[in-house]
Amino acid sequence: MNAPTTSHYPAAPTAQKAESHTLSVLVDNEPGVLARVIGLFSGRGYNIESLTVSETEHAKHLSLITIVTTGTPMVIEQIKNQLDRLVPIHRVVDMTLLGNSIERELAMVKVKGTGDNRVEALRLADAFRARVIDATTESFVFEITGKSDKVEQFIALMLPLGLVEVSRTGIAAIARGPEGM
Repeated sequence: MNAPTTSHYPAAPTAQKAESHTLSVLVDNEPGVLARVIGLFSGRGYNIESLTVSETEHAKHLSLITIVTTGTPMVIEQIKNQLDRLVPIHRVVDMTLLGNSIERELAMVKVKGTGDNRVEALRLADAFRARVIDATTESFVFEITGKSDKVEQFIALMLPLGLVEVSRTGIAAIARGPEGM
């Protein structure tokens, strides 16, 4: 009988798994800043899954850009470091690593239907706490807010009931507690 052989080579390194991260980026509210941030992502082949931008401090002319992107921990660290180097950026916070943040999204969902499908759409909207913001005899527009997975689930349930169109805001995030950006 032959004895089993063992390899004398080290094990291959395990590949890092891509993760979704939410980054909050505090920037000067001036022309071209968003284009520079987006250019950083597109120039290096990073994907943006969600993007929201709004002025947060009018007197200081500051805006908050919330970006959801996917990458390995090393790629996410590279993105944060590269964002930190852009001149009009004041602060970059990885809300995912912070751990105590709140993320929400808003969607408007148009559903066309009559009869049982119409009744079922209203029942599901009530269960998801979606509001009817427009109604005709043939359709509804629902407004739903919450975590992205809740919004996704609501949209998936509306699909067989006559989903016509969806408009989503993207994710907005904020840290819990008394500290600000």
